[in-house]
Amino acid sequence: MNKYAIKFKTTHPGTLIRMIILFIGCMHNLYAYEVRSPNGNTSVHIENKEGIFYYSVHWKDSLVISPSELSILPNTRTKVTEVRRNSVKATWKPVWGQFSQITDHHQELILDLQLGGATAQLIARVYDHGVGFRFILENYEPGTKGNFYCEYNLAETDALYCPNGEKPPLGPLSLADLATTQIPPKLRMPILIETKRPYLSILESDLASAPGFEVIQLTYSASKSSLVASNKIELIDKKTITPWRVILINEKMGDLVTNTVPLNLASPLQLKDPSWIKPGKTLWDWRVHGFSTEGGFTYGIDTESYFRFIDFAAKKGIEYFLIDDSWYKKASKGHFEYSDQLDLPKVIEYAAKKGVELLLYYDRRHGEYGDEQLYSYYQSLGMKGIKYGFMGENVPFTREAIKASAENQLMIDFHDSPVPMTGVERTYPNAITREYCHAQQDSRKAFTPETFLRMAMINAIQGPLDMNNGNFDLTGINKGLRQKGPKELNSYISTVVAEAARTLIIHSGLVCIPDAPEAYEQKADLFEFIQNQPVGKWDESRVLHAKMDTYITTARRQGESWFVGSVHNQQGGTLEINLDFLQPNQEYQVTYYEDSPKTHGKTNPEAYQVRTGKVKNGAVVKAKMAPGGGHCMWIRPI
Repeated sequence: MNKYAIKFKTTHPGTLIRMIILFIGCMHNLYAYEVRSPNGNTSVHIENKEGIFYYSVHWKDSLVISPSELSILPNTRTKVTEVRRNSVKATWKPVWGQFSQITDHHQELILDLQLGGATAQLIARVYDHGVGFRFILENYEPGTKGNFYCEYNLAETDALYCPNGEKPPLGPLSLADLATTQIPPKLRMPILIETKRPYLSILESDLASAPGFEVIQLTYSASKSSLVASNKIELIDKKTITPWRVILINEKMGDLVTNTVPLNLASPLQLKDPSWIKPGKTLWDWRVHGFSTEGGFTYGIDTESYFRFIDFAAKKGIEYFLIDDSWYKKASKGHFEYSDQLDLPKVIEYAAKKGVELLLYYDRRHGEYGDEQLYSYYQSLGMKGIKYGFMGENVPFTREAIKASAENQLMIDFHDSPVPMTGVERTYPNAITREYCHAQQDSRKAFTPETFLRMAMINAIQGPLDMNNGNFDLTGINKGLRQKGPKELNSYISTVVAEAARTLIIHSGLVCIPDAPEAYEQKADLFEFIQNQPVGKWDESRVLHAKMDTYITTARRQGESWFVGSVHNQQGGTLEINLDFLQPNQEYQVTYYEDSPKTHGKTNPEAYQVRTGKVKNGAVVKAKMAPGGGHCMWIRPI
């Protein structure tokens, strides 16, 4: 056997079978390498067959991805010149996120390669719950055409789901569906895959650190009967580092959302001092325009309306107020022409006096101020961040925008078909959130409870989402009593408790709550659940229940306190929530925020009840939810 072939350990079940398979392969001039995860459950096999790499992924001795081609230079034979291995176990602390500390524990295989005149490394990292592949390429002729090509040979019985822009996610799709469809759907990452045993997700990580590469294009190849990720690039720099191709593996669907493999694969923090980056909640004006209070005041794009938002934020401890579009009439090189009814300097001064930070929208379609000057101008205004709209799925622009905003100590929220730069919040934590979803009332179309559930289980795998959940005046919105409410009346199906739960379930560094201060004040006892969430400052996050199109339960902890949110589809139902995550021998006070017996997502969405109680470790809470409803708990030690 060749000196580079794998040396097997016989302590794992099923190893003998793999030894026989690989030995037969080596007899046919195959060079096989294996790397296993720390717990031994996940393994990657790589074969160099006549100069072409093929990888396969095994989980608990089941083949979850059959041999699939992997390459970086098309039509170039690959020769392995050296094999190295690393074992890593370390911990690191993100600036913000679903966890306060993350463990990076993986086994790594590094293959040094000769590709014609070029040299390269193929790096394969294997975690207990995922794998990543990356190439590092050097010594090539400038202008060489590269293509980070990766196949994913799945089983015919696997079911696929994926995001669909500002529409409900696609799925379930089978390979047979893709093979027989005349116009195949656009497959966006992350792809969620239901197999007979584990759940998988296909995506990428660290695109921010890979200049020249665009978002991976996923297609179905009829000739290969396989999913294919292709990313063509002209190699100009002396050294090229690809993004990571990532495959997540979890026994439970919900665990894909809290899987830390993409973050571990992302480049470490690139900012010397990130202390100015503060995750949190923000009020938002855009969906409130036209809302009239009982006293006769009507919200609009004006100074008095913004004073009201700032007053409420200061009173409730809401960190931010987001001013959306139309604060300016037009932009030109180095100049904004302000709206007539808005005294922005006065609003900025008032917010500073009240201790509320401001975030400001920008839309280059309305004239271009100039990106090279935009961020420094926003900083000069005292803005804490920028919400960037209609920049397009432009990877080079997004990379530069993240860096430029960081240089000016601005957080950035990308909207309107943004780039899903998975893992970027580790590298540049000022990239606080993105609207990589059908956000609530996008294009004035309200999404259904089922659409929310899909996005919470599919879109959320790629990272933080700005989804704009948390409306409380559901009756008024459905009646069309807003300038920018749903175009179709009574199309917004939800309950106020479900809206509160959604703000917890969807992970984001900036939770944008879209209703009027008066709507929240009228339900102050329910708003308490949103108000007290330590957004982005979680020590631990878990998805306790998850079933596609049916329900989800998420629990997040800071210190000794837990917040738990559940939502259900339009059938409604009851979930048993086991509180076995609480500390033993400790009594807790719990506040329940619940749908009432009369609540219904269509006919009576604003009915709810709040009650308190005491619980201990091992207690089981029966969370009963109305059609389209939800259930929330705030648990803290006595």
